[in-house]
Amino acid sequence: MTDIVTLVRRAIAPLTRTSTFRRYAPRVLPMLETAMTFISRGRIQVAGLLVPALELRTVGARTGLPRRTRLMYVPDGPGRAIVAGTNFGRSHHPAWTMNLRAHPDATIVVQGREIPVHAAEIPDAELDSIWERTERQWPGYRSYERASGRTVRMFRLATAWAPTGDAGPRRS
Repeated sequence: MTDIVTLVRRAIAPLTRTSTFRRYAPRVLPMLETAMTFISRGRIQVAGLLVPALELRTVGARTGLPRRTRLMYVPDGPGRAIVAGTNFGRSHHPAWTMNLRAHPDATIVVQGREIPVHAAEIPDAELDSIWERTERQWPGYRSYERASGRTVRMFRLATAWAPTGDAGPRRS
């Protein structure tokens, strides 16, 4: 099954880098995701059919209101995920990245399960290695960064019980 998913990803990935996809996907994909969320009661996401996907629930940086965003992620060990603020290659950072900077404690929903997480922005020194891992999952994904003309913000989301390197588990 993994080989089939990899082949499908490699076939579809070039389409996601086209200007047509970048133009229409930000409008069309949220509608498809909303419909699929309703139909599956949150257990299936359109993006999740090809790559690991989650719903990020944050607090608005300026408004303080709850915000929800659907994102692909890269698994990063037990209880951890990496998300990238590509914004479909647009020139500005997505709002959810500003929300995480202002309020790093958030919730993710994966396959219908709500999980509290803490977000840490990935330092510049680690970005190239993180991009390599990300592109193994979704070939050519970094082209969004090149198209945007900015450095994409990337975050590591970790549960309270996830190991965070040499320091051991993060305490809430």
